[in-house]
Amino acid sequence: MIFFISVKLKEIFEKERDYPWPKPKVCLRCRDSKLWGHGFVDSYFHGFNTALLLRRYRCPRCGCILKLRPRGYFSRFQVSIKAIRSSISYRLATRRWPCGLSRSRQGHWLRALKRKVEAYLGKSWKLGMIEAFDHLLSQGHNPVSRSI
Repeated sequence: MIFFISVKLKEIFEKERDYPWPKPKVCLRCRDSKLWGHGFVDSYFHGFNTALLLRRYRCPRCGCILKLRPRGYFSRFQVSIKAIRSSISYRLATRRWPCGLSRSRQGHWLRALKRKVEAYLGKSWKLGMIEAFDHLLSQGHNPVSRSI
């Protein structure tokens, strides 16, 4: 289970295991208040050449593993939500991809967004892709994931 928190990636990079991770008050599954430290897991983020160590906790009651992850990132994505939205917006406005990220990755996001719009909002959606991105995000969906 992923628990999103506000952190600064640069501080995590600099402090590594010494970063002062906040401990969740309760397990998100069973609401038990006893959580044990369960080590760290390597996670890669755009802009860092090495993996960052993200903290994990384990609930002794239900066995659930809680992984702390930076707010502003989709689960299993290395690029921030803001950067993904900006990339798609730039492409739609200029018909070119912005520099700094691979074209294939950015194309993946746009194709996935179009697929999600059709699946969730229908072919009759007329407000535009960025508005659809924002709408899907507000509904709790990852607008650029391949899963429906």
